[in-house]
Amino acid sequence: MQVSHTPAAVSAAFDDPNLVAHAGLVPVMRLAERCGLSGLVAQKVKLSGTRNGAGASADVKVSSIVAGMAAGADSIDDLHILRHGAMPALFRGARVPSTLGTFLRSFTHGHALQLHAVHRRFLGQLAAHAPLLPGAGDKAFIDIDSTHKRVYGRAKQGAEYGRFKGIRTLHPLHPLLATICTPHARPVIATVRMRHGKAADSRGAPKFVSEALSTAVEAGCTGTRILRADSQFYNAGVISACRRAGAHFSIT
Repeated sequence: MQVSHTPAAVSAAFDDPNLVAHAGLVPVMRLAERCGLSGLVAQKVKLSGTRNGAGASADVKVSSIVAGMAAGADSIDDLHILRHGAMPALFRGARVPSTLGTFLRSFTHGHALQLHAVHRRFLGQLAAHAPLLPGAGDKAFIDIDSTHKRVYGRAKQGAEYGRFKGIRTLHPLHPLLATICTPHARPVIATVRMRHGKAADSRGAPKFVSEALSTAVEAGCTGTRILRADSQFYNAGVISACRRAGAHFSIT
């Protein structure tokens, strides 16, 4: 069997104003509202001093970005998916991609920390409203590790040679990650911290571990908590943070 048209002659578009491509966003965003996402953003995220009103209505803009990501958007331009078809009939207040892009570009490191605080508290609310971490009352694992995002080409903004010889890394994309899981649940991200590409994996780890362990408690991990990490995090600060939080640890 052979197709009767060449690929160049075939096109598809979803532009009917009466159809909804992502109706599954309705229960997702209702759950987000029930867990207080907008209220947490309005309370914690304060973008003072931004020009052209970029920091106004942060709760609406963060909700729009979250909805776009849940619908598959992986860039600012992709957030236009929230305005396709009959989506405006389901959701009100969705901002255009250019407005959301201006909002994101106005973030400083301090503003990112405010958003981290929202994420930690929202995770606790989400765990209370949904079976996110079954078995967390008995045993939970908190895993921490770092990752390096490789980029290509010298023209890439911020690209430089990092800690790995011959590999050009983008210094804002060296996050320290903490996840929470149980023997019955897959991992969820507890907290994230961005660092410079050449930063040591353990830089800022003691405070990061304290935040991750406290986030686990907010998410319902009231039983045995075990922090797992590799040898890069074997230092007195990390061990002390575990002991202060009453957590066990396994560091190779």
